[in-house]
Amino acid sequence: MPDNDPLLTPLTLGAIEVPNRVFMAPLTRSRATDPDGLATPLMTTYYSQRATAGLIISEATNISEIARGYAWTPGIYSAEQVASWQPVTAAVHAAGGRIFCQLWHTGRVSHESLHPGSPPVSSSSLECEQCQAFIRVGDRGQRAAATPPRALSAVEIAATIEDYAAAAVNAITAGFDGVEVHGANGYLLQQFISPNVNNRDDRYGGSTANRARLLLEVVDAVAAEVGGGRVGVRISPVFGFSGIADPDPGPVHRYIAAALSDRAIAFLHLADTGTMAPGAQPRMDEILALMQGTFGGPVVLNGGYDVERARRDIARGEASAIAFGRAFLANPDLPARLAAGYPLNPPDPRTFYGGAETGYTDYPSWS
Repeated sequence: MPDNDPLLTPLTLGAIEVPNRVFMAPLTRSRATDPDGLATPLMTTYYSQRATAGLIISEATNISEIARGYAWTPGIYSAEQVASWQPVTAAVHAAGGRIFCQLWHTGRVSHESLHPGSPPVSSSSLECEQCQAFIRVGDRGQRAAATPPRALSAVEIAATIEDYAAAAVNAITAGFDGVEVHGANGYLLQQFISPNVNNRDDRYGGSTANRARLLLEVVDAVAAEVGGGRVGVRISPVFGFSGIADPDPGPVHRYIAAALSDRAIAFLHLADTGTMAPGAQPRMDEILALMQGTFGGPVVLNGGYDVERARRDIARGEASAIAFGRAFLANPDLPARLAAGYPLNPPDPRTFYGGAETGYTDYPSWS
């Protein structure tokens, strides 16, 4: 372990203090109940095992029924869901950890069977041939082509903003330390941001400011309820899956970052989510060049990091913290392993989504 390891130094994130800069990235694991989206005792074990993270960002959590795009994912919009999360957050806190709830609306990356009688919604009624939902068939799940969406009306946009705000209040009631607004990975908020998905001609479409408007109005509504110091935002400027194909993502994402800097949120989370694809090369240097100097608060970076890259980017001031995904999935004691140079358990992709203990709570800590 190097002297004064940058990974292990404390950090202030808005209203909270964290003990280190090894964060746990949001990871969909599909272990909630379905269709009611309740957190389970197994999830309590899973998250509490990883409480040595500087900050846990929870798996993406649905803000409403229409927000669902995948079976067996949790929600934060009903009283029962709130109650089901309370043992999770209590266990994390008892183990000395901190946890934010990631607020999620999948938009058009969804299937009508997940919310019967209501097709998916999006910025526009543009079908996504590349988008796949994950639906329940009997007691098993399977991928399914996304149902063509319909465009949200202005009234429905206002209601969606209210759903985000209500979900944030519910998250705090459930014991979370804050929330992260999910504006990445091709989901609803990025469907408004990206010009090839958004063909609206009202105040939510067209110009850079208009395409950024929904995300910023969501952040404002959430911050009004829980305080800006308990709000993070995740964006993925160079994301190129789920039908997102922005030929010039710099202007709108720099606009968003500057606007969020003015709002003094807890952190901006920049995700290089293309690294999820096998063999993909990291594009974080491209993202950092694209976003240089636009956000004045703490920046969290995520995407294919190893310990050397993590220390480098923190030491040179590119990042305040690094969020690890698959490494944290397979190594519940990841901060200690990275600091000591211990070998890492390899993750098993066959158990990433769904199932029980195997590949979820049975990865060993270093003994």
